[in-house]
Parts: sequence; structure tokens; C-alpha cells
Amino acid sequence: MRPILLALLFAVVSSTAEAQLADPIKWTFSARKIDAKTYEVRMLATIQTNWHLYSQTQPKDAVINPTAILFNKNPLVSLDGKAKEVGKMELYSDKKLGISANQYSGQVEFVQKVRLKAAAKTNVSGTVEFQTCDDKKCLPPKKVSFNLALN
Repeated sequence: MRPILLALLFAVVSSTAEAQLADPIKWTFSARKIDAKTYEVRMLATIQTNWHLYSQTQPKDAVINPTAILFNKNPLVSLDGKAKEVGKMELYSDKKLGISANQYSGQVEFVQKVRLKAAAKTNVSGTVEFQTCDDKKCLPPKKVSFNLALN
């Protein structure tokens, strides 16, 4: 009986650990109205302890995939500039390997201002492509989709 219980406990602990490794970043998406035709699309990344998410801009010697925000075309919406990053950026540097990276820990919010071309209800949608690493390994790049109403 004990070996079965131990095997079951091991399976539960292993699957819990894998689930945590699979998603060290939790995304929350929202749209905030600024004025009649202007919105802020907010993409909040909550990052598990010991993990890092990477900036949209990276140094030339970086080997990591930068975060990329891709918006689907919508004839009623135009992007106003590039998404701003709100958080405490850290510069990672490994002199032995000769690489560096612009990264975030804990939390970072990407904020993209969008403008409606006409007073109409519509949606803004797209994907965030990102990669995350801890001190020992990097996970493969991942995509998360979003779709937000602008009314």
C-alpha cells in the first residue's frame, strides 16, 4: 500500500511542478478609455519568482527573443506609437558568455495607445510573443492571444 501512495504523491508533486514551469508568466489584458476616440491597451505580465520576461528592445549581444506585441489589422483602429513598458528594467550581463539582456522580474505592463478612426464600437486583438528564463534554463518562445472590446 505504501509504494502506491508514494507513487501517487510523486505524480501529484511532479505534475504540480511541471504546471508551474509551463506558465511562469500570467497575462492580464484590459482596455482603458482615455477620451472619446483614444484607449490604452494594457498587457500586464505577472512573473513568478526567479523568472524573467524580456523587453521589446535588447542589446546587440542578446541571445534571447525579445517580447513582441502584434496587433491584428482593424480598419477602425490605428496604433499611436509603440507599446511602452512600465516596470523596473534590469540589465542582465554574463561576462563569461559575452551576452546581456534587458529583462523584468515580478511584474511589467506593456501599454499601447490606440485611436479609433470613427466613433464606433469595435475590438482590438492580437498576440504577445515572449520568452522567459530562470537562472538555469529558458523555456521555448510562447504566444498569448488577446481580444478586447473598445466601446
